[in-house]
Amino acid sequence: MPDLANERVDHRFKALPPDAEGLTVGELAAQRRNLFTGGFTTPVLALSAESVEHNLRLLETYAERHGLAFAPHGKTSMAPQLFDRQLAHGAWGITAAVPHQARVYRAHGIARIFLANELVDAVALRWLAAELDADPGFRFVCYVDSVRGVELMDEALSAAGATRPVDVVVELGAGEGARTGARTEADCAAVADAVAASGTLRLVGVAGYEGEVPDADGERVRTWLRRLTALAARFDAAGRFDPAIGEIVVSAGGSAWFDAVAEVFSEVPALSLPVLRLLRSGAYVSHDDGHYRKLTPFNRVPDEGALEPAFRLWSQVVSRPTPEQAFTNAGKRDAAHDLHLPEAQVVRDGRTGEIRPADGITVTGLSDQHAWVRTGEGAALEVGDWLGMGLSHPCTAFDKWQLIPLVEADGTVVDYVRTFF
Repeated sequence: MPDLANERVDHRFKALPPDAEGLTVGELAAQRRNLFTGGFTTPVLALSAESVEHNLRLLETYAERHGLAFAPHGKTSMAPQLFDRQLAHGAWGITAAVPHQARVYRAHGIARIFLANELVDAVALRWLAAELDADPGFRFVCYVDSVRGVELMDEALSAAGATRPVDVVVELGAGEGARTGARTEADCAAVADAVAASGTLRLVGVAGYEGEVPDADGERVRTWLRRLTALAARFDAAGRFDPAIGEIVVSAGGSAWFDAVAEVFSEVPALSLPVLRLLRSGAYVSHDDGHYRKLTPFNRVPDEGALEPAFRLWSQVVSRPTPEQAFTNAGKRDAAHDLHLPEAQVVRDGRTGEIRPADGITVTGLSDQHAWVRTGEGAALEVGDWLGMGLSHPCTAFDKWQLIPLVEADGTVVDYVRTFF
């Protein structure tokens, strides 16, 4: 497993102090520099140490309370340090979407991977067969949603000489016009028949993604989830699950509807084997100040707690051409912008270091390397000030930064989170 603390700090990593060149990440972290006075350059993305810890504990408690296992989607952060903390806070494993992500996980010692996609790449399947054969403790589960996909998997695994079967779950599509997944229960049965006829695959359950339910609302999402759990019961009654699998996997759960997943999964009747009710929400670890702030299920169940946004992007005012306009030095290369623009939250005064609310200040657009900022009458903002911005959609915030300072509330940088996109 790579030792991330021994990686050298250099020009590859945006915003890190130039005088830290040549130090290891561990050595730099041990210096506990201040984000604002410790030599960091702008723009710089920071993760709140307190909010990350709060979010990790909250989902751990939520899953325990509702009898759920969880395999958070690693595509959100692609950060093995955060994976380790998620596992320490009760995660069953980590979810992936594509073979590259699974390879990163294995390079960092992840023992359980749920790949939420049908894996038909022959090269990736050859790699997977070798991983499974080399490590009896490695657990891997992936989707299947077509007879043709099953055929391709079987051909590739047979050609690779695989000795361990690959565990698969049949993906039930979320409806007409949704994304992947077999559209009907009859289609799912045909896929399951193909799995049974293969020599290299083993059916262990059913899965899907309720976030793709067309015109999703609570009723539609619960209706689809009940189709999914009924499919598991139907497969079980038909004797499709070999007792040797030990447990039946039923999996769903993005970051917008996990309350519905918890409710419907609690209704699963007793089956012939124990049921692994596997949630896959991933955005919770950092949460956000836009998309998931609006969509989080905790808005509907406030008594269960609340996630905290952990990201803040700091940029510096580099131009103030008119009383109504300012520009900072963070743009599309630095900030998530696919769903919402950054939200101006606080200003750190360039003269005094005082931090104040960003009253009357709005981000109105992004260029590659600039944020367009509108300032209302009397808004206090001048060249040299730092503007702290909240971001929307963590998946497209993490992927722009290779090494992200983890910062305590007083500005002390206590660690650096390495990403692998």
